[in-house]
Amino acid sequence: MNLENTQVQMRKGILEFCILHVISRGEVYASDMIEELTAAKIMVVEGTLYPLLTRLRKAGLVDYKWVESQSGPPRKYYTLTAEGRTFLQSLTETWNELMDSTQQIINKNLN
Repeated sequence: MNLENTQVQMRKGILEFCILHVISRGEVYASDMIEELTAAKIMVVEGTLYPLLTRLRKAGLVDYKWVESQSGPPRKYYTLTAEGRTFLQSLTETWNELMDSTQQIINKNLN
């Protein structure tokens, strides 16, 4: 079994959750999302992020607005919709349950 492949799959599994959390803080530009997610070692490239943002927008979880830039073309800034906030709250509850369950299993191995 390939360790690196398993690690990549684990990161992909939480990518949507992490993106929604980043957007939940306020208007955010895609390159800022990439920077934060890369720094957190959730390796993201534009080719992964943009299709996911489009899917989240079509699902009604995020919205965006165009903002003129003084240093180039207009920028698209993303925000969560009310539905997106509710969705994220549910995901956060699920995440907390999974963390507790996983920790319970890991700790059992340590005893």
